[in-house]
Amino acid sequence: MSSRTVEARPGRFGGYGGRFVPESLVGACEELERAFHEAWGDTEFRDRLSGFLGDYAGRPTPLTPALRLSAELGVTVLLKREDLAHTGSHKINNVLGQALLAERMGKRRLIAETGAGSHGVATATAGALLGLPTTVFMGERDIERQALNVFRMRTLGAEVVPVTTGSRTLKDACTEALRHWVGAVDDSHYCLGSVMGPHPYPVMVREFQRVIGDEARRQVPAVPDFVVACVGGGSNAAGTFAGFLDTDAALIGVEAEGGAAVTRGSDGILHGFRTRLLQDAEGQIAEAHSIAPGLDYPGVGPEHAWFASTGQARYVTVGDTDVVAAVHRLARAEGIICALESAHAVAWLINAVAAGEIPAGASVLVTVSGRGDKDMATLMELA
Repeated sequence: MSSRTVEARPGRFGGYGGRFVPESLVGACEELERAFHEAWGDTEFRDRLSGFLGDYAGRPTPLTPALRLSAELGVTVLLKREDLAHTGSHKINNVLGQALLAERMGKRRLIAETGAGSHGVATATAGALLGLPTTVFMGERDIERQALNVFRMRTLGAEVVPVTTGSRTLKDACTEALRHWVGAVDDSHYCLGSVMGPHPYPVMVREFQRVIGDEARRQVPAVPDFVVACVGGGSNAAGTFAGFLDTDAALIGVEAEGGAAVTRGSDGILHGFRTRLLQDAEGQIAEAHSIAPGLDYPGVGPEHAWFASTGQARYVTVGDTDVVAAVHRLARAEGIICALESAHAVAWLINAVAAGEIPAGASVLVTVSGRGDKDMATLMELA
């Protein structure tokens, strides 16, 4: 049995994490930290969240044996189907938790950032459910390539604010959301979408997402040899890995080749936390690239940076061409059209089997973090 554990020092994962924010946000982060710990220890809050996850979000999500793909590859492939959760991705798990926490704190409004739009849709959904007006910041470039999710957010009543600075993608949406929060801390909660940002967000979001790994652990017939998930900020991977940290399963986080902060980054500070970042020798943040907008971020959650430094998990990359091929292969083998983000995990699985990194007969759990509806326009352009 493995002895892998999560760093216990509050707000820190080894040398990563922490809270590096303007003085105007220190009080808000401290208030959120207190509120989360009180709520997480409150049976009534946990029961209410579980009720929403079950009756509203549709949990537990299934564990689907990928029978035809398994036969093709010569390994046992099990798919954790977050694409079947309400709104079409794992994002709803975290957002319902944070929205209920905001309500408990007396906050009357939600703020969010989004790249692929999935987190924005989930936040708009929770805002509509609980009667909390929602403002979502989204890079102008992502608005153009994710028009369907933008329309979904607006249909749900959210305000979508285009971000026109920088690369006009997820990094810049995060920057604008944090800047907006500075002037709205009294009545607004910043519903951050991944395991990044200042403490307590990385810990809090992981705890809201660990439902993925805890469910999968109960659902698998035996501990799999490999547990695989895509990594941008890394919330679906952190939630999945949490269920298998005390096992000998090999934990594999798959980054976009053009956004490989763990694999090719260096230590630095961005958006209020210390982590691995894509940056130049002078510490200027480099632009990330991925065909999957949810992975188009130059950093990674601090827990993932720590896992990589300690060897508790392994981080790898795949390129856009392999990702698109993986979408089509999974679709034709299993009738499942996954999101481009999720396809990174599928692509690595296919490549790793071909390279002999996964031996014949091994068992592999892959988290399908979202469905591919949002990516149809991109795939049509490439057809």
